[in-house]
Amino acid sequence: MSEKLPNMLENTIQKIREMVDVNSVIGAPISTPDGVTIIPVSKVSVGFGGGGSDFVNKSGGENPFGGGVGGGVKVTPICFLIVKDGNVRMMPVAAPANTTADRIVEMIPDTLDKISAFVDSKTKGTAE
Repeated sequence: MSEKLPNMLENTIQKIREMVDVNSVIGAPISTPDGVTIIPVSKVSVGFGGGGSDFVNKSGGENPFGGGVGGGVKVTPICFLIVKDGNVRMMPVAAPANTTADRIVEMIPDTLDKISAFVDSKTKGTAE
């Protein structure tokens, strides 16, 4: 087997290493004027594959090689770490709603708040 396929795989791995570093998982801290530090945290998924083959050269000489390698990187935000006055709090990043039912469930707290505010305003209006 040709030495070209291992070289292709090693080059792909090296390129992925260059794209994904520690700052892809734990982002650079962001400091605000009031002393709060925000640190983004992400999940990194990496995948790659490749294959190839030496072909028979009927005229002699070195066998020709055909192959390919591909890879991909996906960075997904997970949460933010909020640091203030020596305390650390984690604020998760909610995944976007994929179905109508998920969207309805997400709307319930906001809808309840609006209904509650409306009822409170009507109650105060009749009490006066």
